[in-house]
Amino acid sequence: MMLTPRDWHERYTQQAKWTYDLRRFLYSHIDLDEMNQVLEVGCGTGVISMELNSLFTAKVYGLDIEPANLHLAAALDLQSDFTLGDAHSLPYPTNMFDMTLCHFLLLWVMNPIKVVQEMARVTRTDGYIIALAEPDYGGRIDYPDELDVVGKWQQESLYKQGADAQIGRRLAEIFNLAQLSDIQIGVLGGQWSGGNLLEDWSNEWQILENDYSLLAEKIHNWEYYKSLDRSHRQQGDRILFVPTFYAYGKVVP
Repeated sequence: MMLTPRDWHERYTQQAKWTYDLRRFLYSHIDLDEMNQVLEVGCGTGVISMELNSLFTAKVYGLDIEPANLHLAAALDLQSDFTLGDAHSLPYPTNMFDMTLCHFLLLWVMNPIKVVQEMARVTRTDGYIIALAEPDYGGRIDYPDELDVVGKWQQESLYKQGADAQIGRRLAEIFNLAQLSDIQIGVLGGQWSGGNLLEDWSNEWQILENDYSLLAEKIHNWEYYKSLDRSHRQQGDRILFVPTFYAYGKVVP
C-alpha cells in the first residue's frame, strides 16, 4: 500500500502530538529570543516547522529528501523556506543557523554521525543541535502479551527498509562522536489515560500495514491482531510503549 503525502502528514502530526511535552521541555532550556535562523533537517510535511513559526520570530528553514512531502510542506507552511536535499550533505554555508534540529530522522539515515556533523557544520559556535525524538523499537513494550508479536513484526520491517530500529540508545554515542559539547540525553516517558485508547488506532494500523507489506508472506491472522488491538484499546488496558530518546548539545569552536 502506497501512502500519500497527506497520509504521511497525518502520521507526522500524530508523532508530533506524542512528543509535544518533550519539545516544550527542550525549548525551555534554550533562549529562543536569541534565535535568528533555525533549520529543521528532515522536515517532512512541515509539522514541526509550522510549530517553530508559532513559537518565535526566527526565520525557519526546512530540508527534506522527498519532493512530494516537501511540496505539501510548502503549501501548508507559507512562512518557512524549504529546500530539497540530503541530510548527509546539507546545501547551506557553514555557521548559518543558530539552532538545527531533527525529529524522527536519524533512524532513517545511512550515517547518523555524518548527519549530526553536518548539522553542526551549518550551525554557529555555541548554537544548539537537537534530536527532538528518536525511537528505540528494540525496547518496545506491548501489553497484553499476545500483541507482542506486532512489535516484533514492525522492528523486522523497519530493518528491511534500511532503518536503524534501535537508534534511540545510540544518541549519546552519536552526539559525542560528532564532538558536540554540553550534551544532554534523555527519554520520553509514557502516559495513558486508562480510558478508551482508540484515538490513534486507525492511523497506527495504516502505517503498520505499510511497514508490514515487506513481510506479507510471514504474517498470519493479520485481521485477528488488528481486531485484538482495537478491542483492548476500547477496554482501556492496551499498553504500547516505544522508548523515545532525545539529545541536545552545543557546537564547539
